[in-house]
Amino acid sequence: MATGRFTFFFTKESPFSQFYPCQFKVDGCTFSCAEQYMMYRKAKLFNDHATAEAILAATKPAKMKALGRQVDGFNDDVWKEHRWEIVHSGNMAKFGQNPELLRTLLDTEGTTLVEAAPNDCIWGIGLAESNPDARDQSKWRGLNLLGQILTRVREDLKPTVA
Repeated sequence: MATGRFTFFFTKESPFSQFYPCQFKVDGCTFSCAEQYMMYRKAKLFNDHATAEAILAATKPAKMKALGRQVDGFNDDVWKEHRWEIVHSGNMAKFGQNPELLRTLLDTEGTTLVEAAPNDCIWGIGLAESNPDARDQSKWRGLNLLGQILTRVREDLKPTVA
């Protein structure tokens, strides 16, 4: 929900959620949500092809996420080097191939997208939208990586729309 300088999101019903259902294709693979793409690329990054295939076969985002947490050979330092590009490229495909989602994203112009995930201090802000501190960026407990990436995706895709 847009509130002043921020557009907050959290639940899977939000088109900005990694769990939001939408189809898009990258390199011949069809993905059902951005979470599937992210976890698939995570498994591929660490050459865990069996888990990558299981993620592609999964039909529920929670299962995809759980499989992504079981990637063989996972190294957090390597993941930190690649996670931004992976999530950015997945969301470029998600929004770039789904015009109605792109319009929703572009409608947030002038705001920073914020994942108001109270329990996520990496991808979200570590606060619920209902927390008064959510409106004060200096009080955020998390990095809001997903919000930052989506804000960047919006700027990157804006020139593609007439």
